[in-house]
Amino acid sequence: MKAIPRLLLVIAVSLPAAALAQAPTESTTMHATGHFDVKVSPQTPDNPQAKASGLARLSLDKQFHGDLDATSQGEMLAAGDGSTSGAYVALETVSGKLHGRSGSFALVHRALMVAGTPREWTVVVVPGSGTGELAGLDGAMTITIVDGRHDYDFSYTLPTH
Repeated sequence: MKAIPRLLLVIAVSLPAAALAQAPTESTTMHATGHFDVKVSPQTPDNPQAKASGLARLSLDKQFHGDLDATSQGEMLAAGDGSTSGAYVALETVSGKLHGRSGSFALVHRALMVAGTPREWTVVVVPGSGTGELAGLDGAMTITIVDGRHDYDFSYTLPTH
């Protein structure tokens, strides 16, 4: 008979601990804004498939200013007429500080342009790519280009511990 009260006590103590262990981490959506400088350099196709594809391959070298104080390097593939219509995909690794938190993360880009107008342009954090104080980073970046200046608005979340 004494075993039942002990069992109930163990269950009563264990349930709140289990609930706390499984509680999701809450995070607040933050915004980082600023601009970046970018150097885009055409790359020579380095294999027969790349030559045959006719895709443009470009390297990216960026310097972010503002709430994101960082550098990035990446690669872009592009297709289209080269001036008013086409598409691009890119991956880049960003390293630096985001609102004072140090680390790195990767961004993946996908965009279409039709008759000179960007359409379906997405830039998102690659899941699981955050390191250091940016581990667990999730988010999306909006890029606006006016008179050659690249401005960004980065909406993101980081887990709270």
